[in-house]
Amino acid sequence: MEPLIIGVLASGRGSNCAALLHRIEEDEIPAKIAAVISNNQYAGVLQIARDNSIPAYYIERNQFETGDEFSQALEKIFDQHKINFMVLAGYLRKVPPRIIRRFANRMLNIHPALLPDFGGKGMYGHAVHEAVLKSGSTVSGATVHLVDEEYDHGPIILQREVLVLPNDTPDLLAARVLQVEHRIYADAVRLFAEGRVIVEGRTIRILDPCE
Repeated sequence: MEPLIIGVLASGRGSNCAALLHRIEEDEIPAKIAAVISNNQYAGVLQIARDNSIPAYYIERNQFETGDEFSQALEKIFDQHKINFMVLAGYLRKVPPRIIRRFANRMLNIHPALLPDFGGKGMYGHAVHEAVLKSGSTVSGATVHLVDEEYDHGPIILQREVLVLPNDTPDLLAARVLQVEHRIYADAVRLFAEGRVIVEGRTIRILDPCE
């Protein structure tokens, strides 16, 4: 089976990228992070990449006259590093349709709630946790899903619940959800690396290790 050569798109500190990298370095996931790309030149994720000798790139849409030029710049990096799988780790920009099509069924995102609830445009970061608390929900969690051309809409790969506690604040809830994110994101990448994910339209089938 073709090994996963991963590209990471991220906008912030990159804790999910760091957690995934740790699992790869521990030989738990047969994959390689080949490049990290951020739309934020000061993003912590770029320093994580540099500290681990991973090529790091700052690329923002407003550096280019057209969306096509932006997509071409991204694809040049993908080609250079032979990237065949994409991971969004807190990437606060909509991925160009051309890139989504290139990585159809091979691009993952993680969302800090139980989709389809509390997803969609503008629902990221603390806005999600604030909405969960305001709703009175007793559970939240994290969702790993495939990326399509709608926000937080692609087929779900994995979900894990997190209890909402009576005295929770957005910060407290976010911290517990993030711990779950770190585990299930790497778990989902491992399923793809082991060839255990079958995508049939919007239906996902996870193969048993013995299959």
